[in-house]
Amino acid sequence: MMKEFVKKSMLFGVGLAMATKEKIESVVDDMIARGEMSEKEGKETVHALVEKSEEVKKDVMEKVEGMVQDVLNRWNVPTREEVDALKEKIEALEKK
Repeated sequence: MMKEFVKKSMLFGVGLAMATKEKIESVVDDMIARGEMSEKEGKETVHALVEKSEEVKKDVMEKVEGMVQDVLNRWNVPTREEVDALKEKIEALEKK
């Protein structure tokens, strides 16, 4: 359940970033068409805003991952390594 939530959150973030890039390009294209900005300025603006969007997305994802990790720790959810170690112990006991 938590894994699905994280997956959906990540997909939402990716979708949001793509929509933002499309919106930025659309607004800049309109400004170029109206003569408010040159094509060169438009390309630079799109590049700068998309870079900023990626930075923000990265920061948000890091914060979400940290929050999820905090929740998992508070709930005492075992790590993959802990589960794997228990599996090995069970297999060793079954062989006896």
